[in-house]
Amino acid sequence: MPKAPANGVELEYDTFGDPSAPPLVLIMGLGTQMIAWPVPFCQAIADEGFHVVRFDNRDCGLSTIVDAPPPGFGDLLAGDTSGVPYLMPDLSDDVAGLLDALGVDSAHIVGLSMGGMIAQQFAIDHPARLRTLCSIMSTTGAHDVGQPAAEVITLLLSPAATNREEAIDRGQKMFETVGSPAYPTPTAELRARIGEAFDRSFTPAGSARQLACIVTSPDRTPGLAAVSVPSAVIHGDSDKLVDVSGGRATAAALGVEPLIIPGAGHDLPEELWPTYVQAIVANARKGD
Repeated sequence: MPKAPANGVELEYDTFGDPSAPPLVLIMGLGTQMIAWPVPFCQAIADEGFHVVRFDNRDCGLSTIVDAPPPGFGDLLAGDTSGVPYLMPDLSDDVAGLLDALGVDSAHIVGLSMGGMIAQQFAIDHPARLRTLCSIMSTTGAHDVGQPAAEVITLLLSPAATNREEAIDRGQKMFETVGSPAYPTPTAELRARIGEAFDRSFTPAGSARQLACIVTSPDRTPGLAAVSVPSAVIHGDSDKLVDVSGGRATAAALGVEPLIIPGAGHDLPEELWPTYVQAIVANARKGD
């Protein structure tokens, strides 16, 4: 897969579909590599007439891993953000840099979880380059909405795994906690996916820096009120990582009606791919 220079980092990316078709960028979430956008999912969007781009965020996968110590969360809770190496506007500028490298003036922007936060920030910071916005399983950054369940916070702040088997065990625990209760992933399949991601790249310090970015970045609610392009918000009603209140708040800020999916959590179960693809495509077509 190729790399693109973007905003002082290099981003690993790949594409699907006709390069002359309208571009649509998929942004993945906290500590999660672009391969979490399944190839058939990406191809399904491309088959609807879009040039789909997925990429690894900085500090994840095969993109640039930032050379900085992870901030201490005790310091963050005490209000000391001096150790946070980047904020959400930096990540939105990464996306703009990727578009520059690809020779793309504007694109449909779709983000999931932290990727939704980046997509929202991109809409605020780069409105002329935004065709449509789709925010999935995400939140505005306001501290009174979209918060994780207590059991998830414990998992997020637990010490990093030290080997492959431990990483798979911990990943399984996390995904079984935050995944869709109505659409559970078989254990063998889940562990295989986590193992594939570990073998490709394992950067727990990068995930800690990304989490610090999320925690310390400002509320996007005021900026979202100025977004004028067609926008969609999708969220599961059983999401324990980003509570559904975050999706509802995002939709309210954008002035749209959210698509709330019963029984869906914080994952992309194959049974729901058609639902997500249809919503993404329908919104993108409003902008073309």
